[in-house]
Amino acid sequence: MTFLKYLKDRYLIFIGWLVLSLLLVLMVWLTPEVNNFWDNLFYLFVLQFFFLMVFLAIDYYRKKPWYDQFQAEDSLQHFVEKAQTNEERWLQSYLNQQVSEHHQTLEQVVARQSEQKDYMDSWIHEIKVPLAAVDLLLQRIEFEIEDQQFVTLQNEVQKIDEYVEQVLFYSRSDEFINDYLIQEYSLKKMIQPIISSQANYFIQNSLQLVMPENDAKVLTDSKWLGFIFRQLLSNAIKYTPANGKITIEIVPQEKGVTLKISDTGIGIPKEDLGRIFDKGFTGENGRRAQQHSTGIGLYLAKTLSQKIGVELSATSQQNVGTTMTLFFPQLSYFQEER
Repeated sequence: MTFLKYLKDRYLIFIGWLVLSLLLVLMVWLTPEVNNFWDNLFYLFVLQFFFLMVFLAIDYYRKKPWYDQFQAEDSLQHFVEKAQTNEERWLQSYLNQQVSEHHQTLEQVVARQSEQKDYMDSWIHEIKVPLAAVDLLLQRIEFEIEDQQFVTLQNEVQKIDEYVEQVLFYSRSDEFINDYLIQEYSLKKMIQPIISSQANYFIQNSLQLVMPENDAKVLTDSKWLGFIFRQLLSNAIKYTPANGKITIEIVPQEKGVTLKISDTGIGIPKEDLGRIFDKGFTGENGRRAQQHSTGIGLYLAKTLSQKIGVELSATSQQNVGTTMTLFFPQLSYFQEER
């Protein structure tokens, strides 16, 4: 609280002072025996006002440490102290009770979230077992069913597996600091297995893939980057019509390396482009029934890329295509930016 706000809250004191001063003037006016008082009346008012302001200033600076406790950003994390008057003690007792209840509520919320996370992690690992069993059974009946049915089943199982991975990475995103290892990797070698895992979609949709001719070394975490690239590539496949083209480029630059995933898909509306990385945002394209967008994939890609020091951006033109860009800064540049 500033001194001016403190004075504003004590306007009744100033009103009381003015009333008493007017009563003093009235008493002097009604007492003719008092001589030469009017000449000194102005100086008396100035002296009274000076001592009043000195009193209020002393009182303000005496209470200021108590007021300052409420200006901290984490004021609800600490109990209030330093109360001196009975009014402050009463308010301090009430506030400390609210802080205590706030702490208890937070502890309950954290405990519930921890339980939910533990259950989610357990569910993810448990569901992977039947998924692996289904994939093995599918391989065994490959020649007993029609090729189209086999490809469709294989694609659906792969989609389920990708959604499970998405949930797993979303669950672990808050604990990223405990689960990453930054090393130097060949960018081309890192993305090739992910591209190979999507081969069925390329074949099924007659999509042309243009691979980068050159390669580059980057500093990153292979697991988290693999997940990010998979999300971007899956989106490119999902929103590119049959006989379209997906181009992957690796472009070394002065301050780092750029990885681009470009498609000739339906593109992103201009009004949606600034929100595609928001959590839960699906936009016009995602609301189309055949796409089944969750609004989580790009949000996770953006969040995780920031945590590993990679810059993710997007450009798009509707009915022309979209380009997703991952920028990997060089080590010296990376350290400067951090």
